[in-house]
Amino acid sequence: MPLRTHLALLTAGLAAATCLTAAGPAQASTPHACSPSVTLDRYSDALDKTTYQNTVVGNLSALAVDRDGSLAALSDRSALFRLDPRTLRPRSVLPLSDENGTALDSEGLVADRDGTYLVSSETEPSVRRHSRTGEILDRLPVPDELRVAPAGRGRANGTFEGLTLLPGGRTLVASMEYPLAGDPADTVRFQTWQRHGSHFRPGAQYTYRTDPGLGVPEIRATPDGRLLVLERGFTAGVGNTVRLYLADLRHGLRKRLLTDLVTCPSLGATAKQPQPNPLLDNIEAMTVTGRDRGRLKVVLASDDNENPAQTTRFYALRIRL
Repeated sequence: MPLRTHLALLTAGLAAATCLTAAGPAQASTPHACSPSVTLDRYSDALDKTTYQNTVVGNLSALAVDRDGSLAALSDRSALFRLDPRTLRPRSVLPLSDENGTALDSEGLVADRDGTYLVSSETEPSVRRHSRTGEILDRLPVPDELRVAPAGRGRANGTFEGLTLLPGGRTLVASMEYPLAGDPADTVRFQTWQRHGSHFRPGAQYTYRTDPGLGVPEIRATPDGRLLVLERGFTAGVGNTVRLYLADLRHGLRKRLLTDLVTCPSLGATAKQPQPNPLLDNIEAMTVTGRDRGRLKVVLASDDNENPAQTTRFYALRIRL
C-alpha cells in the first residue's frame, strides 16, 4: 500500500483510538487551536498501562513512520514496537541491545530509507544502526566531549535524546538533552553526521539555546529542512512545561515559538498528577506523519516512566510553519 495511504490511515487510527478517551467523538473530529500556528486534532490514551507479548507498552521516547507505513514507537527500556496505523495497537515488538547484549537506554529513532533503524542511547551516548531484526550493523563515531563524564563532558541521563535525518537522507542530527559541563545553563549541543556510502562520519556541531530550566527531548526534520524542537521541563507540584519551536541549522539554530502546549484545549483529558493543563504529561516523542492542506501532521507521545501517576498519551497536531 502506498506510504501516503498509510499516513492517512494513521490519522484515522488516532481518531478511532481517541474514542477510548474522555474526549467525545464530536470533540475529537474538530481541530482546536493551541496557537495561530498549531491545532490539536485529538489525543489518545488507548495504550496507557497496557502490555504486549509480556512487554510494557510505555516508556515511549521516540516515534517514526516506518517504510511500511506503520508507526514505530521506541521505548527507553530497549523495545521497538510497530503500531497499527488504524488502531495504534502493537503489531510486533523487537528487543534491542548493545554489542554485549545489554539493554539500551534508547531515546532517539530514525527509520531509514533502506529499512534499517538508527537508534540513539544516552548511556554512553551512542548511535547504532540496527537491522529490521535487531542486529547491530554499525556504530557511529561520537566526539569525545559529548561522552558522559568522566570520559567527556556529557551529563548522565542528559545526552542524545533527539535524532532525525534531514531531507535527502544525507545528514543525521542528534540533540543533547542538557548542557555539557562548562557550557552555559541554557545551551545544548546538536551533533551532525554526513552519510558516506553506508556509513556516517561526524560533521558540524551546533549550539541551541533553550528556555530557562528546559531540556530538549526530541527533534524532527520538516520537509523543507528545518527542525521541530520540543523543549520540556517538570516542576514538582506544578507539572510539565512543553513547548514546540521551529529552528534552522542554516541560520544558527535561531528558533521561533510555535506553541506552548499549556494553551491547547484539554478536550476532556484528565491528569493523574498536578498539571497546568490536564492534557499535559511527560511528552518526549515526536514524528511528522504527512501534510494536509498546507499543514504538517505531527504526532507526539508521552513517556509514562511506568509510573502510576503518569500517562502514555498520543497527540495529533497540525502545524502551519
